[in-house]
Amino acid sequence: MINKVILMGRLTRDPELRHTGSGTPVASFTVAVDDGYGDNKTTSFINCVAWSKQAEFVSNYFTKGRMIIVIGRIQTRTWEGQDGKKNYVTEVVASEVSFGETKKSFESGGGYVQQSAPQNSQYGGSYQQMSQPVQNNNSYSMPPMPSAAEDSFAIVDDTDDDLPF
Repeated sequence: MINKVILMGRLTRDPELRHTGSGTPVASFTVAVDDGYGDNKTTSFINCVAWSKQAEFVSNYFTKGRMIIVIGRIQTRTWEGQDGKKNYVTEVVASEVSFGETKKSFESGGGYVQQSAPQNSQYGGSYQQMSQPVQNNNSYSMPPMPSAAEDSFAIVDDTDDDLPF
């Protein structure tokens, strides 16, 4: 079974950082994700939560309106309220968080941008070079292809007769 979610959208509010009783940081935030365009455009508001170093990263570097990329899993929690009624919440538990645009692009509101974050981040995120659309500009550019030295994909020998198909 697979439970994996990839979201790219804008934060609807500043992330809220709290700490558990044992001191573990947890950040809650909501991502607005558009689907379709024109008269068929809809927006989903998706609750997300990040823990530990990811929570600190989101809290320190993201604010309302910033484009964010979240990779994680869907989780449904239940609890009993003070009135004795059972409550449910479904949210995305973030395992990776990345910038969806550069700070300069966010401030200027311009075109397609390329974001390359440090590979050895102290916040534990997995970052990749990406190219994202930002509204209000019709200029586009493709991300550069990695050189052979940068390419992290292994070469697969598909001539083996043991393949199941």
